[in-house]
Amino acid sequence: MLHRYWFCAAVVILNSVLMAGCAGHSGAVRSSAQKSNTPPASTSTSGSVADEREEKAAKAHAHYAAGIVHDMNDDTEAALRDYYAAATADPGNERLVLEVSRRFLQNKQPEKAQEILERAASRPNASGAVMARLGLVYLQLGKTDQAVHASRAAIKRSPESLAGYQNLFLHYLQSKQTPEALKILEEAAKQPNADADFLLGLAELYGSLIAQTPAQKEKLKPEVLAVLSRAGKIDPLNASQRLRLAEGFNAFGETDKAAQIYLDLLKALPDLPLVRERVHARLAGIFLRESDHKRAVEQLEALVRDDPTNPQAYYYLGYLAYNDKNSAQAADYFSKAILLNPGFEDAYYDLALAQISLDKPAEALATLEKARKQFQKNFVMEVYTGLAYSRQKEYREAVKHYTEAEIIAKATDPTRLGQEFYFQLGAAYERIGDFEQSEQYFEKCLQLKPDFPEAQNYLGYMWAEHGIKLDKARELIEKAVKAEPKNAAYLDSLGWVLFKLDKPQEALNYVLKAVALTEEPDATLYEHLGDIYAALSQPEKAREAWTKSLAVEPNDAVKKKLEVDSHPEETPKTNDGE
Repeated sequence: MLHRYWFCAAVVILNSVLMAGCAGHSGAVRSSAQKSNTPPASTSTSGSVADEREEKAAKAHAHYAAGIVHDMNDDTEAALRDYYAAATADPGNERLVLEVSRRFLQNKQPEKAQEILERAASRPNASGAVMARLGLVYLQLGKTDQAVHASRAAIKRSPESLAGYQNLFLHYLQSKQTPEALKILEEAAKQPNADADFLLGLAELYGSLIAQTPAQKEKLKPEVLAVLSRAGKIDPLNASQRLRLAEGFNAFGETDKAAQIYLDLLKALPDLPLVRERVHARLAGIFLRESDHKRAVEQLEALVRDDPTNPQAYYYLGYLAYNDKNSAQAADYFSKAILLNPGFEDAYYDLALAQISLDKPAEALATLEKARKQFQKNFVMEVYTGLAYSRQKEYREAVKHYTEAEIIAKATDPTRLGQEFYFQLGAAYERIGDFEQSEQYFEKCLQLKPDFPEAQNYLGYMWAEHGIKLDKARELIEKAVKAEPKNAAYLDSLGWVLFKLDKPQEALNYVLKAVALTEEPDATLYEHLGDIYAALSQPEKAREAWTKSLAVEPNDAVKKKLEVDSHPEETPKTNDGE
């Protein structure tokens, strides 16, 4: 009984495929009542032919219906036998032939598709659609000469259909005959009566050509945009065509046009979540490329409203939040991305970086440890681990991981060893007291970027602290101050190197500027100021500055200076404590 129900349902479905073929031959299917009312004497040869055609159509109808029933029972082999019989019974029903050939191709039986298509194509009035499908089958079977012949016939019979052009294009593209492939596209572009699907499909073929020959993109871009513009002028375009048009403009850099179509689609689209998600994602991508963070966030937020389980959307929201210096929100978004997709490797590293920015190095190390258990050791993992340990002031551990990162980069991608990396490594070595190594890494940093003020200041100050290379230290620090004249740290460094060069009066002006520019009291600044006043034989001011330094941060060396007799000759001129 179940099979009978399916069969009856199949008969209803079949009408759209089969009745078009019947009407094409006899004009209409006569009923049994009409036949019985026709006198035998009036039966003519043409009537016999019509009856024969109706018989073929009925036979094809029955086989196709049986094929659908077999399909419903997951009996593919039996279904294909009946589909083959249906197409063989009525080769003039081109809709049936095309549908059955599609099924054979889908089931990887191109020889059977070829057989039924050749039978249909042998008819004098065979359409361009049949010839194009036959050309495609020949391509799949490697019969290129026959494929070209059939595809050319398809273009001649149906020049407004893209299928023949597409076959020839694929043949030339696959055989590395790029100029010939391009000629086919140019020939297709000259068709005056092309509809929207033809033009949009043509633009997509241009995209396939450019994917294989990227160097031609700029050269072909005007041609593709001209095709897309023609498609855009056709009115009306349905939602699917408008989406394809937007995709084309987006792919070829016309992001303003693409964005407007996408935005219009969001207003007009029916409730199709998958389509809306795609549109939101495309818009977010456009706005991200244009650095329009506000509109990118709007689209990403809409995307997660439509699909709250989209880890990629949360990841990009985290990226934007981090760039907007909202590390707490960024960490929240990155955490959601990981929760939804525990295998999302980049999200772990970005979450760790956000946690470091929030001064939560222990949480960052925990995040990185989770990544370490899942993913292969890599440069980013080791660098961020070094950063987290540096933030915890565990500089020996930091050096260990930075060194591991350097080894990985040298073996895989030396370009990753940039000035920022060498700056962090130089700073970590300075913190563990290995000044020779620190100096080497800072010099590497400055070789890569000579105008790096932070590195100029750090290396110059380190030399000044140790009373070495003072002229070079002053030169470096002066460059940093010139780059950032209101940077309190750089001004203090310049004052300190001048003090070490026995120029306390010059030093005083720079350190006073540094104090004035510093929002929060700084213990080192006040200590330097005290030392300079002492060198200038101004003991009261020196004691006042050292007292302020101790109020900010306890320091035995500063405390000792206050305990020394206030006579200038007994006041230390150098700072041995940090």
